[in-house]
Order: sequence, then C-alpha cells, then structure tokens
Amino acid sequence: MNSCSWEENVMLLTRENTVIGFIGTGVMGRSMAGHLLKGGFRVAVYNRTKARAEELIQAGALWKDTVAEVAAGCNVIITMVGYPSDVEEVYFGDEGVIRHAKPGSYLIDMTTSSPSLARKIYEKAEKRELMALDAPVSGGDVGAREARLAIMVGGDAAAFEAIKPILEIMGKNIVLQGDAGAGQYTKMCNQIAIASNMMGVCEAVAYAQRAGLDPARVLQSIETGAAGSWSLSNLAPRIIDGNFAPGFYVKHFIKDMNIALDSAKEMGLWTPGLELAKSLYEKLAAQGDQDSGTQALYKLLNR
Repeated sequence: MNSCSWEENVMLLTRENTVIGFIGTGVMGRSMAGHLLKGGFRVAVYNRTKARAEELIQAGALWKDTVAEVAAGCNVIITMVGYPSDVEEVYFGDEGVIRHAKPGSYLIDMTTSSPSLARKIYEKAEKRELMALDAPVSGGDVGAREARLAIMVGGDAAAFEAIKPILEIMGKNIVLQGDAGAGQYTKMCNQIAIASNMMGVCEAVAYAQRAGLDPARVLQSIETGAAGSWSLSNLAPRIIDGNFAPGFYVKHFIKDMNIALDSAKEMGLWTPGLELAKSLYEKLAAQGDQDSGTQALYKLLNR
C-alpha cells in the first residue's frame, strides 16, 4: 500500500501540486482534457497522432512524446483510448503506465473496456503502490463538450473520493458502482440499453418519413413522452439532418457490444436485443460505415 494515508492523498490532489496526464485526445478525450485545462489543472497530453492534440497544446497543454513520459511526469493519469488491446498496451507495455508511474499516482481508465481487464489493471497497479479506477463514460461527443458526462466508477472508495473533484470537471452524474470492474459492468448495462434503443430510434424516423410525416414535428411530440430517451433527443435530429458524423463511432459500438455479449454469456444471460443490434451494426460497418456515428444505422433501414 502507499506509504501515505488515504486522507493525506485526498489533500494532496490540489491544482498546485497535481499534474494530470491525459492519454487519448480523440473525439471525446480532446474535450475532456480541455475542461481540465480550463479548470486550472496542469495537463500533459499524448496521442498516437499528435495533430489531434494540437488544439490542446495551443490551449496550454504540455505535449509528451511517449506514454512513459506522461506516466513518469504526472500523478494523475487518465486514459481514453479505443479498444481493450490499446488499453493493455498503454498500461502493461514496456513503455506503459504501470511500469513508469510514480508510487502514489492515480490511474483512471475512462475507456469502455472489459471488466476483467479493469480488475487486472487494479491488481497490477496495487502491487506497485498505484491506485487504479475504471471510469467509463456515457454522453457522447455532446456530453464531453458540455462537461455533463455520466461517469461510472469501479475501485476503492477512498481513491474515488480523492479523484472525484477531477471527474466533476468532466461530468455531472458520477457514481461509484463498486469494486474494480464495476464501472465497466455498469457501462455494459448502458450499452445494452442503447443497442435496442438505437434500433427503435432509427426505425421511428424511417417510419415517420415513409408515412409522409414531418419527422422533426413527430420528434417534437414523442421525445417528451414514454418513448423519450437521450438517443431520441440527441441523435434523431442528426438523422433528420442527414448528419452521420460520429459522436460515437460504429466500430467502437461494435467493440462494446462484443464485450457485453461475452460477459453476458459468462453469466449465462441471453440478450437477444443485443445480438440483433450487433448483427445490424456489423452489416453497417461492412458497407463502409465503421467510422460513422451510431445514428448511421438508419441507412440500413431507409434504402
């Protein structure tokens, strides 16, 4: 365990002596790291493509050439990368976070990844006197830009309390769900609910159009009733406008659904809605829309 008490660690996380390392400055990570900068924290950034971090660098973030440099120079390290394989490389590689972070540092993986990988990170981090939390998010690019993400956390309660003020700069609904891995399990619940919901949203817009209705006016009626959802209010307007740019990539959603299906099978749970949604999104990706937003599922329905 860390030589400092948990209470001392909570007090140590001030803007004056905390340097946050942010690894992964893509669609969502860029906004999240930007809020930390605006919140008065010193932030060091790394991304495989430096150009995607340029906006943050211009805003005052310090560029680091490697993951190892981020880990060695920061006492809070946040990761927001693409796939579980990326998470493994970032944390466990020779130049990875766990090997190079200083004892007493906080490691916060905000990537949507597998619960078992989250537990593995926690266990390896603990052996090196590092405090790891899994903290995946929901809210898409809009939630990231507006700093109102839902953040689902797994890990030790004391570590959660220590880093909660940092998470509050990026999100509004921040809940400790349980031990290591619990944040990722909760995110899978989120993705399971979204999977079937997105099918319904896309079908509803297509139906409205085929019926000769004004879909925007239909949305005005149904989004405040029993059919209301975040996806209906935020993504249906994009469908109506013909905007299929990613707030959340199709390829990443397929990744999430695979994780959810694998863990559901481990539990002996049948998830037919999730299975159907995955099959449809795989068809969508096969036709070239893997880098589109999840609302592009509409394209399969309205041919």
